[in-house]
Amino acid sequence: MIFSRRAFVSSIPLLFAKTKAQAQPQSAVDSVEWPTRPIRFIVPAAAGSAGDDVCRLIAAKLGEKLGQQFVIMNQPAAVGTLAMQDLARAIPDGYTIGQISTSTQVIAKLYNPSLSYDGVKDFALISLLGSSPYVLAVYPGIPAKNVAELVALAKAKPQPLSNAAFGTMSLGYLASKLFEREAGIRLNQIPYRSSAQAVLDVVAGRVEMQFSTLPPAVPLIRDGKLRAIATTGAQRFATLSEIPTLAESGFRGFDVALWLGMAAPAGTPPKIIARLNSELVSLLNTAEMRNAMLRQSFVAKSCSPDALASRIDADLAKWRDIVATAGSAKN
Repeated sequence: MIFSRRAFVSSIPLLFAKTKAQAQPQSAVDSVEWPTRPIRFIVPAAAGSAGDDVCRLIAAKLGEKLGQQFVIMNQPAAVGTLAMQDLARAIPDGYTIGQISTSTQVIAKLYNPSLSYDGVKDFALISLLGSSPYVLAVYPGIPAKNVAELVALAKAKPQPLSNAAFGTMSLGYLASKLFEREAGIRLNQIPYRSSAQAVLDVVAGRVEMQFSTLPPAVPLIRDGKLRAIATTGAQRFATLSEIPTLAESGFRGFDVALWLGMAAPAGTPPKIIARLNSELVSLLNTAEMRNAMLRQSFVAKSCSPDALASRIDADLAKWRDIVATAGSAKN
């Protein structure tokens, strides 16, 4: 076939465009092409903690679904903020993800407005993983058997009731400050560096009450060494189903639970985020994963990336005033 010179010249842009398209690397987000190597999973919690255990459960199952290993990188220093800085600065290629939480995306920012990352804008949010409420537990030697009696006791005593405040920049501490405001009482906030020591001092009667995380408290409640007054979530917790929530106890709308989520660096291809979200929603809806997370005191929960962004924004608004007036507990 003979081409005219004019036809040949006019075809050059088309040939160039086709060659350029063929030269482009195939997208790493193709389900066939991603992932092709292990995925780094940054966890801002210490190895062996409940949050770490949850991440390892999820990583193992996701690894099976995606055909690649998830390599856990524990970075608990600075309340997890250093881990979040590393996550935000990682290459957004789908090979670095991280566990985020109320603490890293909300509380840390409220206590430190100059934090180097934004909890929403610097991340490609993927999904919630689960949440865990706190339990309001008291020394069994005090007469209060329910929330109303505890509030009445606090108002009648000449000195404030003492509260074991583990981590005075923690959600548990802020739950106690919210309780103070809603109940119209003042507590003597006693700071602790160790959750275990805080619980033991309530058991011994050296401190009268605590908003405790569930793992150390539940066995002591079962043994009668602590008295559970209420839990702080929107619904009763399965392993303490006989204990009412604070909302059921007259504090309408009281809902405090530490949530965990998953995110990648901002700029991670949307198809990777969609794939991870889809796999997580499927995984977290299985009875096996729900039961496994419940054993770690977490209720499995998933959501869309947009819903997670809305949750972070709502929590920032919810806690801003409390943080502004809370200060730190002092002996």
